[in-house]
Amino acid sequence: MKFKLLATSLAVSLALAGCAATSQSTQQAPTSVEAQANNKVFAQDYVLEELDNGLRVMVVKTDYPDVVSLQIPVSVGSRNEVEPGRTGFAHFFEHMMFKGSEKFPQDVYADILKNSGVDNRAYTTNDYTNYHLNFSKEHLDKVLEIKADIFQNLSYSESQFRTEALTVKGEYLKNNASPIRKLLSAVRKEAFDKHTYKHTTMGFFEDIEAMPDQMEYGQIFFERFYKPEYVSIVIVGDVDPQKTMEMVKKHWGGWQRGNYVADIPVEPKQQQARYVHEHYDGLPGHWLLVSYKGAAWEPEKKDRAALDLISQLYFSENSELYQELVVDKQIASQMFTYNAETKDPSLLHVFVKVNEESDLAVVRDAINRTYATARTELVDSDKLAALKSNLKYSFANDLDSSQAIASMLAQYMHFERDPEVINTLYATSDSVTAEDIRDVANRYFVDSGRTTVTMSDLPEVAGFDKEVALDELVAELSEPKQRHFSVLDNTNASPLVDVNLLFYTGAAADPQGKKGVAALTAAMIANGGSQSKSYKEIQKALYPIAGSFDYQIDKEMLSLRGRVHKDNAAQWYALVSEQLLNPGFREDDFKRLKKELIDNIKAGLKASNDEELGKEVLYHKLYQGHPYESYNLGDLSDLEALTLDDVKAFYRSQLTQAKLNVGITGALDEQLKARMLSDLAQLPKGEEARLTIPDAPALTGRHATIIEKSAKSTAVSFGFPIDTIRSSKDWTALWLVRSYFGEHRNSNAYLFQRIRQVRGMNYGDYAYIEYFPRGMFQTKPDANLGRSEQIFQVWLRPLRSNNDAHFATRVAQFELDKLIKEGMTEGDFEATRNFLSNFVPQMVASQDRQLGYALDSQFYNTDEFVTYVRDQLASLSVEDVNRVIRENLQSDNIHYVFVTGDAADMKARLVNQTESPMHYNAEKPQALIDEDKQIANYKLAIPAANIEVMNAAAVFK
Repeated sequence: MKFKLLATSLAVSLALAGCAATSQSTQQAPTSVEAQANNKVFAQDYVLEELDNGLRVMVVKTDYPDVVSLQIPVSVGSRNEVEPGRTGFAHFFEHMMFKGSEKFPQDVYADILKNSGVDNRAYTTNDYTNYHLNFSKEHLDKVLEIKADIFQNLSYSESQFRTEALTVKGEYLKNNASPIRKLLSAVRKEAFDKHTYKHTTMGFFEDIEAMPDQMEYGQIFFERFYKPEYVSIVIVGDVDPQKTMEMVKKHWGGWQRGNYVADIPVEPKQQQARYVHEHYDGLPGHWLLVSYKGAAWEPEKKDRAALDLISQLYFSENSELYQELVVDKQIASQMFTYNAETKDPSLLHVFVKVNEESDLAVVRDAINRTYATARTELVDSDKLAALKSNLKYSFANDLDSSQAIASMLAQYMHFERDPEVINTLYATSDSVTAEDIRDVANRYFVDSGRTTVTMSDLPEVAGFDKEVALDELVAELSEPKQRHFSVLDNTNASPLVDVNLLFYTGAAADPQGKKGVAALTAAMIANGGSQSKSYKEIQKALYPIAGSFDYQIDKEMLSLRGRVHKDNAAQWYALVSEQLLNPGFREDDFKRLKKELIDNIKAGLKASNDEELGKEVLYHKLYQGHPYESYNLGDLSDLEALTLDDVKAFYRSQLTQAKLNVGITGALDEQLKARMLSDLAQLPKGEEARLTIPDAPALTGRHATIIEKSAKSTAVSFGFPIDTIRSSKDWTALWLVRSYFGEHRNSNAYLFQRIRQVRGMNYGDYAYIEYFPRGMFQTKPDANLGRSEQIFQVWLRPLRSNNDAHFATRVAQFELDKLIKEGMTEGDFEATRNFLSNFVPQMVASQDRQLGYALDSQFYNTDEFVTYVRDQLASLSVEDVNRVIRENLQSDNIHYVFVTGDAADMKARLVNQTESPMHYNAEKPQALIDEDKQIANYKLAIPAANIEVMNAAAVFK
């Protein structure tokens, strides 16, 4: 009897797609070793013993109380089905193993397990079948007894055999409805000539149909592979390892060893690229599968590990290609990669679903370009390290139960039946370099190793035969300047590095007839590819390092901002610097991102966000004929007409050094920082540092815009331009007034109390003196929304009806008028000042917000934000505040915006100054009832000629 006690760790493990092992583990005399992680990824005590009959047993004691997970991987899968006409039996016996034995017939053992609360399941793969059970530890001995008897004495009748064969046929037909399974079946059948990977675990359909008459062969198959030398037992949970081992020996020790070894055919080298089209009646959309022959499972060699890494780097959701095809251009609606866990060389797959037939070739070519890139580029070493780290720790996060640990072990044990393969795999993967990635790509990603499948409702795909060879793609495929931009260098010891490239330009710089070009340019830089890499490639590269790069667009500010861990900063910068300095300006990126912006306006704003729509229409109406007039993302007709040349022109004229303000914080390496600043000097020098913004148009009288759309409630916003901005001497006082009157998402604010709390009319009511978009999604305003012009605004969140909206608007106007007339009390002033003095640090509580607000302070030429606000607050008096109210707030010149489902009714109410009575479902104080009667007839006094009704479809047209 051979036995070993090893120190290993389940704390973390490398989650590479398709990890397994094939070499024999060595047997050792009983040994006790203390658990030490060292450089292992698997460092928890376990007992591993091989019985005399060849059965291997692994026991891991965990601290999860009571629960035990039993996994029984059997090293038999579709790979072992070598006889022609006899496929699908590994999967079939996964079913039959639930039929029971003479001692424990199906109904008997099923009743035992049910009453014991046992979760009893199984699955079959290419190389193994796994039976997994989870239960309370007091049932361990009985479960082991039952399973041992079934494994050794499986019993079933011919009727049961035939019936189960029909069930398997039904399962095949069910599975065959899945496009993914059909694609896998088709590609394996086409790609393999000799090897048993030619068929899936279900087997060929004609073999399944013949299965009911194969009972005699079924018995032979079972007796060949259900032998102890093919079986491992993994027990993880709240157990005593030695006592558990004795239980296993008691029930499984007498099982007799077999002697059968399947002769698995060797697949000959593929000589040329292959392609097949699958016709699928009624299939929506079109599917593409590009598959390359991969490596055998040899964990001590780099090939398999490198292919796993390539799969993630270039084709995962974080890849540049994914971002290009799915996110930016939206050519594809789905894309994913799969590298199967197999003992012998199998296939590395990339699946893509598109809506248009013509995009199949586009996507295929993009995938080939990506493989060509993998063959020619050296992946950034920091990015590669980040991926390895991400995979390792992501996997560790999943090992949060005895069942999760046991399931992971079962996936490895069936290969070498030795968990040390996990450490081997990790060590091999950890040693893979960027050069290894490129070398492996050049060995495996060749035209002769490729098999492509298309699938759709069409009999064939037009024009798909024109494919550029990888070799052709591969064949197709540095002096500092003086700086003229501002640098805010806040580098510190934080391991997180934030970079904010803030340009003093934005939607206010959009030329007439090209509204939206600023937003589209920013999107093309942050969410498009560079000249050397597609967006998909960039995203793929950013994923392992958890790096980010995105944009924010406003009237006078365009912010390109990113974050990365200091260890990966060089890799991150290599990617994003190319996006800014050498943007790809690809037509596909352009079309995808333009479509995205248009959809944002149509579906994101106009169709589904009444509150933001009302606020944006208010700005639009207050700034007619002004650079602020258009929505930040543009007008729909202008966006539709924009060309890629428009974007390039805006990029050249507006993204200049003169307009650039660089913000850096975190532990950015000094050499990398110097390189970054040198590189940014490549941008055009430019002359204009800031946009010239005129005063807001004069607003005379009261006006209203009513937006009609399909809506069950009515959203309200109203306001007027103000001269006070953050750099003004009275800004902090007015900011205090705003907080008292309607602090955003704060239940202590006055409007909130009067409309929401006392009357229960809506979700909230707020006031602003600075632009605050996305207010329904966040509690604190974003940085980098600096403006030379601002408005005072009241936002009433949707009301239940037009009557309620009319009443709530009257309440807000009534309270505003009272505030203007009476001012704030000493008590309210002191309470609000105390709140803001304590609250303001929360607005800059994160590193990136500190950087953003610091850049805003440069824009406004003020001190650091918290200091600026606190110093001003400390010097204020209630008399100062009430003077600021009188000088800044007024009621004569206001614009109201209502978003409603019945515009005619809302207009009639405003024109006729219709009474808007308030009704409650609970008793209210008489003082409130009396006030309501006064407010129900409070005059908004909007002249009929000043009331405009618009259909939502016409807004930002």
